[in-house]
Amino acid sequence: MIPRLGEAARRGQKYRMRPGAYALLCRGDQVLLTHQAAPVPEFQLPGGGIDPGESAIAALHREVREETGWGIAEIRRIGTYRRFVYMPDYDMWAEKICHIHTARPTICYGQPSEAGHQAVWQPIGNTMKILSSKADKVFLERFFGTFKA
Repeated sequence: MIPRLGEAARRGQKYRMRPGAYALLCRGDQVLLTHQAAPVPEFQLPGGGIDPGESAIAALHREVREETGWGIAEIRRIGTYRRFVYMPDYDMWAEKICHIHTARPTICYGQPSEAGHQAVWQPIGNTMKILSSKADKVFLERFFGTFKA
């Protein structure tokens, strides 16, 4: 069974399955995040939905490059969780199956191609404070341990 992090499913609400791949990208004591400006400004681990017929690794490469402008290598899956959310960009309720990976950022190809996204390097301790998703924080803490800013 895949653990749930976050809200429980709402009784009577229909959810669409939405698999996704997300990356914990580190360089020294810095973590590469994406800042998404809309619909609500938030800091996130780079990543997103896996398209039909696409592998999780191919989606991870694509999403990281779209949201940060960076290429990645040495990808390793560290866990999976599910969460039930409303996705305003798609006007749908989703059961997200989130595959979390670590990877090494390799080269910055330029600015993010996805509108409203900005690549942001943050110290590990500060990342714990600003990440919007509690589930992302859980994986960051599991991977690095507890940090004090």
